[in-house]
This record gives sequence, structure tokens and C-alpha cells, in this order.
Amino acid sequence: MAFFTDVTCTVCGCVCDDLRVDVAEDGHVSPISGACWLAKPWFEALNTGRDPIATIADSPVSLEAALDHAAAILGQSKSPLIYGLSRSTTEGQRAATALAERLGAGIDTTASTGHAASILAMQRVGESTCTLGEVKQRADLVIFWGSDPVSTHPRHIERYCPPRPGRTIVVVDGAMTETARRADRFIPIEPERDWEALWHLRLGLKDSTAEGGPAGELRPLLTSCRFGIVFFGSRLARGPLAHRTIEALLQLVTDLNSKSRFYARRMRRFGDVAGADAVLAWQTGYPFGVDFALGFPRYNPGEFTGPDRLARREVDACVLVGSDTAVDLPDDAKAHLRTIPIIRLDSPGVRSEFAAEVAFTTAAYGVHRPGTAYRLDDIPIPLRQLHEVDWPSDADVLNGILRRIQAAGNASEVAKDHGGTHNAEHPQRATA
Repeated sequence: MAFFTDVTCTVCGCVCDDLRVDVAEDGHVSPISGACWLAKPWFEALNTGRDPIATIADSPVSLEAALDHAAAILGQSKSPLIYGLSRSTTEGQRAATALAERLGAGIDTTASTGHAASILAMQRVGESTCTLGEVKQRADLVIFWGSDPVSTHPRHIERYCPPRPGRTIVVVDGAMTETARRADRFIPIEPERDWEALWHLRLGLKDSTAEGGPAGELRPLLTSCRFGIVFFGSRLARGPLAHRTIEALLQLVTDLNSKSRFYARRMRRFGDVAGADAVLAWQTGYPFGVDFALGFPRYNPGEFTGPDRLARREVDACVLVGSDTAVDLPDDAKAHLRTIPIIRLDSPGVRSEFAAEVAFTTAAYGVHRPGTAYRLDDIPIPLRQLHEVDWPSDADVLNGILRRIQAAGNASEVAKDHGGTHNAEHPQRATA
């Protein structure tokens, strides 16, 4: 048995890197300390049975046969989509982008069902950010607006903003949450009034005699703190005008920086969704919802985002990289997804609701393979390998499919060139 310290967990956006884990000689992984109630079942799932390396229509096949079949499906597709990537790492995300470019496919991350509105808002008004380490050491005011980290990011408060003298933790939400029960103050706010509350707070900074608005009791805390942070979650990031609400929040944070240090951070859900956005932006110039159909990257949320394309039934084949993250797709998108060929890449133990034409069991980063994941504050965290397995990584699978598609394309070009030369030499055949 081997004992490892400072092991990284990639289940949620906190990417905690202080776990202690035992790995038995047979590869059984047992977290000893640091694993929250979300992390424990994830580690245990890696030990459930012995998933085949690859299947076609649920029948085990060799990796080579599955790669050939997947390449054939995508080679015949006219409008493929690569979706997910939040359970991957930088290496897999780069491979997915290269495959999408070669196919002329769409590629999208789980941001499109999460913080897409936040990204649109940041593109319009910018954002004031800091690291979680700065929050832990310096913040005297921590606000969770529309976020319940006790339920979604169980160790977030413990690791990055633990209660201490001189620190006030406030929850602004529409209902009493687990986080609100543990906070110093809970400020209830009615649904659909977040935008109004934020603009009243902005007005209050300019005019102290203005009405407080729906979250008026927050005003004195904002104006008296030295280092404040607002973590905002899915309740703000969803809805038809969510980007306007988040714009108001980001502008409020900018206003507050004229008198103190104040920052905002998204509560990203899945382990490496921040990395997926970063890699896509690095490779294409855009963070999510990218389309290569014209041979170059195009970006238009609502038109090229995966859930919208699936709901409009525009996709005829889909590569799901981490199919458990597709749980948040809207019902009409899921309905169409079940009618088209799916190529699924999942770590061991994942039981997907989507039947796959081709399925690959891929090594889990941070346990079976090294890699890099990005924390919710965009800090890259290195992942170590704890033991070896014969499952390929998702990067191996995606690059294997890409090589086959490239080879098929090259063979087609060679055949076309030979045909053209032959006809040039024998014009009567060309005429015929």
C-alpha cells in the first residue's frame, strides 16, 4: 500500500489539493482525510468493478476498433458537436479543440449551462479579481450572493474564508440555505429583485440619502470594509437577463474599489470548467460556444452554444467528454441527444444517462494520470499520478480519433490528386 499526501480533487471548482489518500497494491483508492461528501463517492467510484477500455453498442471491443468506429462516425457527420470538457484537463481540452477544428465542428463547455451570463457580463464591463489565497488571508467581508457553497462546494468556507474575529460572512439569497444558517448575517431578497438591489447599492455609494432598496442593510458593510469579496452563484447566472444582473454586480464592485479593495468571483461548479474556458480562449480566442464550420473559429452565444444547437436539432453526432456534466442540459437538448450517435468519454465508475454508440473508459486525472486543472479563481493546480492503469486518457482517445480522421483525409486528397493527373493525361476519359 502507498500513502500520498497533498492529493488534488477535481470534483468541484475548489480543486482542493490537501487530501491524504491510500492506494492499495490492486489500485484501490481510499481517501483518508480532506475528502468532502462530494469527493468521497468520486474516489470510491474509481474502484467499482473493472470497466472495459472501450465498447461499441455496449459490447466490449479493443481500443483500436473503438477509435476506428468513432472516427468513422465523425467523418460522416455534417454537423458534429464536442461538449463537456469540465472533467478533463489542459491536455484533453487541447486535443478536443484540435479535433473540433479538423472536423469543422462545434465545441462547447459546461459554462453554457452555468456561468455563460457571467462571461458575457465580464466581456462588457470587465472584472476585479483576486486569488482565493488573498481572500483567506485578507478579507474582512465575505458575501455569498445567490450561492450556497456548503451544498455545492463543501470545503470552500473551511479552506478559503473560515470564520474568524474581524471577518463578517453574509449570505444574500432568496431562501434560507445551509450556508445562510452558518453565516453571520442573512439578507433575504425576493426573486427577480437582484438587479434592482444592486443598482440601489450603487446609487447609495453616490448618494447616502438614497433609499436602501431590497438589500439596503448591506450598504454599511460595503462602505466600512477594508477587503471585501462577493462570491456569486447560479441563482444570479441563470435567467433571460442574467448577464445584466451580473453586469450590475461587477460595476458595483468597481465602484467599491474607489474606497477599499473589493473583488468578485464566480462559484464555478465542475472541477476544471475554468480550465476548459481558458484553453478554448487560448486556442481560439473565445471561451465557450465556438464553431469551426467555416474553417475558422466563430463565437456567438445562443447560436453556437451546445445546448441551443442540440435543442434546435442541428447536431447529428456528439462527443461527450465527461457525460455526467451533461446533466444540466435542458430537456429538449437531452431529447435530441438521445436520437443521434454519441461518443462518450468517462472516467471509471460513471454511469451515464445517455446510451453511446462508442464509449471509452478514460483514466482519471489526478489519480491515474498527471495533468493540470484550474481552480475557480483561475489558478492552475498540478495533478499527480498515484498509480498506473491501462485505461487511456481522454487526450489519448481524442488524439487517436484525430489521427484517423487526418489519415482518411490525406488518403482522400491523394486519391483526388491521382484522379486529376490521370484525367489530364487522358483528356478523352475526362470528356467521357
